[in-house]
Amino acid sequence: MALRVGDLHLPERPDLRIPMLLRLPLERGLWIDSGRSGSEAALMLESDQLRRAAMESAVAHAARLLAVYPAGEFAVHVIDPAGTGTPALAPLTGPGVLDAPPAAGAQGVAAVLAKLTQRVDLVQMAIRGGAADSLPPGLDTAEQLLIVNDFPHGFDDRAVTQLRYLADEGPSVGVHLMMVADREDASAYGPVLDPLWRALLRVTPVPDDHLIDPWVGHTWTYEPLLPPPGSQVVQQVLARVAAARR
Repeated sequence: MALRVGDLHLPERPDLRIPMLLRLPLERGLWIDSGRSGSEAALMLESDQLRRAAMESAVAHAARLLAVYPAGEFAVHVIDPAGTGTPALAPLTGPGVLDAPPAAGAQGVAAVLAKLTQRVDLVQMAIRGGAADSLPPGLDTAEQLLIVNDFPHGFDDRAVTQLRYLADEGPSVGVHLMMVADREDASAYGPVLDPLWRALLRVTPVPDDHLIDPWVGHTWTYEPLLPPPGSQVVQQVLARVAAARR
């Protein structure tokens, strides 16, 4: 029914902690901010440490999604153009949870985006035509999650357009986006990408007070829900997911 992505608390009431839940299937994508934002926790980390933490956070969220869906009803794709996320992705790639290894380079980016864009197009056409049961036999009807690391590295203008399309149109037909990115890395695109960032829910790999309560105006501190250092729980969960898929 829902995915727990972390906890919320108020500085003036440290004893009050509220789980932050997102309805399933996800109605919008997630942006895990790997940039050094204004939070004290982010400023205390080196850039590489923060990027690694953001990728580990993405893997933990993906593990929860894989664990909550029945085996075979949720698939994960990864775009890691330069391979910088390899250490953090090990729990996903090790047990064989992914149908294909993380896509690398511009060609890998283009192939994954083309596949998912085609899926969105086909499902949308089938729904509009009232023929949802006439999809091609080879089409994977499972919910799909695309994890993108180091955006916009490896993306040309066409790939950026396809990513924006997936962020806008994908959730309604079961294709979801999780971006691990520093917005500053994409500053060359200027306001062109503003709709993309707005379409995604921003969360952070470290505590950050960036969520405003629209009802009463409180500024909540978001804290990601991550396993303790040295814990093997994510690897254990994903190993069981892989066994169930087999």
